[in-house]
Amino acid sequence: MVTAEDEVVGLASELIRFDTSITDDPRDGNGERAAAEFVAERLADAGYAPEYVESGPRRGNVVVRLPGADPGRGALLVHGHLDVVPADPAEWSVHPFSGEVRDGYVWGRGAIDMKHMVAMSLALARRYRRESLVPPRDIVFAFLADEEAGGFQGARWLVEHRPELFDGVTEAISEVGGFSLTVRDGVRAYLVQTAEKGAVWLRLKVRGTAGHGSLVHTDNAVARLAAAVTRLDGHRFPLVLTGPMREFLHGVAELTGVPFDEADPEAAVARFGNAARLIGAALRDTANVTMFSAGVKANVVPSVASATVDGRVLPGREDEFRRTVTELLGPDVEQDWASLPPVATTFDGRLVDAMTAALVAEDPGARVLPYLLPGGTDAKAFQALGIRSFGFAPLRLPPSLDFTSLFHGVDERVPVDGLRFGVRVLDRLLRGC
Repeated sequence: MVTAEDEVVGLASELIRFDTSITDDPRDGNGERAAAEFVAERLADAGYAPEYVESGPRRGNVVVRLPGADPGRGALLVHGHLDVVPADPAEWSVHPFSGEVRDGYVWGRGAIDMKHMVAMSLALARRYRRESLVPPRDIVFAFLADEEAGGFQGARWLVEHRPELFDGVTEAISEVGGFSLTVRDGVRAYLVQTAEKGAVWLRLKVRGTAGHGSLVHTDNAVARLAAAVTRLDGHRFPLVLTGPMREFLHGVAELTGVPFDEADPEAAVARFGNAARLIGAALRDTANVTMFSAGVKANVVPSVASATVDGRVLPGREDEFRRTVTELLGPDVEQDWASLPPVATTFDGRLVDAMTAALVAEDPGARVLPYLLPGGTDAKAFQALGIRSFGFAPLRLPPSLDFTSLFHGVDERVPVDGLRFGVRVLDRLLRGC
């Protein structure tokens, strides 16, 4: 019989070949429908009756439930998103939607974010149905649209319009957790996400006096907005040591034998090499200017300039973040705020024990530690249903791989051996959770 480990690499490659890129323009076509239909077909082939739901034109979502032995226990949600951010083929070593398997990696946009987890979940869901497996508890597998744009046509839409699909779900696992971080030769920590920052998007606007570019101007909207966002860009928010990051940094100190000084967390972060950007961003709020727009012609000073800021805020810091940003931008900048809440849970319970056991079974020297994700996931939507969420998409990674740079980066790829390791770990977890 074909196993999930046999299937997972091929499924990841096939999923990557669907160009499911989404942009901020709702008129843009994307391959989410085709990818969702592919997933639904593979589930139906294994014997499921998948629920296919379109939240909007071509925005496909697929959900199935595998009944467990104890219907009185809360169900576990295993979810992943099918959409990806755009990629420019001219920048890549391979075509970003080729799904090419080369040099021990599966290459392409979404390999890490997060079609590898979709492939693992799909491979295991198929195997369990073919084998008539009855897990300890109900497992709900959800394959979702639109996460990269906030989940408004994916997880958030389903929570608001089809909450019955998640009846009885008490816990969930998804992306950006369960991956290895080599802290010294042969010693690996596996990071489980127990919290994530809140997301804030600011649309900024400054109005000035329009006129000919050859004249003297004292009310230039472009210059005033540029000065405001430069002040914001130059600001560094204070270091805040949250519970999961304190436990993570102390855990790494035990593994490495290098003491961790809570008064100087940046010294510890500097030792993480390629992972330092991820870990460092989990210790403070951030606000980055991502878009800037003004003008229609070289010799015309425009009357309006606008910009977009991507803010990420630690739990409990929302009010202080807004006060600081408003003060830095100044009274002349119009601000339109939109936000999604932070997420946090504790690092304990039967599910955490099962995660740890599954990882240690495949990597006996593993140390499993919690951490806070600087980005965001669909957990933000599912917490509205009271679902406790963890990041757990297990991967064993080569020490030299700059894993964090692959998220939304060029030459995104996932190691074949790591993918097979991950499906074995996830299998152990779902059979024993």
